[in-house]
Amino acid sequence: MDLQELRCYLNNLVAQLENQDNSLLKKELKKLSSVFPFNEYEFILTFLVSRGTLNFDDYKELREKYVFANLYLDLYSLAPRIFGQVWGEQHVRAIDARFMKPNKSVDPNYKGQYDLYIQKESKIVRIEVKAARATATKKRGDVVSRALRRNATEPFWLNFQQLKPEICDVFIFIGVWVDEILYWVMSAKEVEQNRHFSHQHRGGIEYQIGITHKNIKDFDVYKVEKKNLYDSVINKVV
Repeated sequence: MDLQELRCYLNNLVAQLENQDNSLLKKELKKLSSVFPFNEYEFILTFLVSRGTLNFDDYKELREKYVFANLYLDLYSLAPRIFGQVWGEQHVRAIDARFMKPNKSVDPNYKGQYDLYIQKESKIVRIEVKAARATATKKRGDVVSRALRRNATEPFWLNFQQLKPEICDVFIFIGVWVDEILYWVMSAKEVEQNRHFSHQHRGGIEYQIGITHKNIKDFDVYKVEKKNLYDSVINKVV
């Protein structure tokens, strides 16, 4: 169940209200102000429960169904910097504690160039983590309103930015849909030589890779399971 399907479900319930309650709800919604987590959907659901059009058990079932289908929708509401720089690193470290934050004690030359590292024998493997959210390219609106499920048929875009292959050994790319997360692991050399690798800005020193509905199959060779993330990074280092 996506947001559009939820809206249709609620509209059908609203249509079952008494005329007086239907008019009252429409009137209240016109002047409604929303501040997270109190929004239009919360107001409609509460109103329907209060009028007995939606009982509590049905509400719980609806909530569970929607949450299960949109496990990662909350990630679309994060600010770009928090999502890309903070959440991505924390997510990888939560998967495997062997991914660690670097500092000068392990790398005297460290100045924040890369995100994480792992120890492979006597070598420090430098890792950059890049996360992107799949959004519909033919819809207007904020990031949340353009969020997509993995099986959606709409054209989508995952834009991995600020790539600097010279500062790390391995990239972990995290692709987020509302109901699924995918992982790709590429060596710095594989990134630099990839045909979808391009300048982020004309004449700039940073690069980008865009994964879309048209080219996602090109990256299947780099796709890894969550449980194999650590071993996949290790295997990229000769």
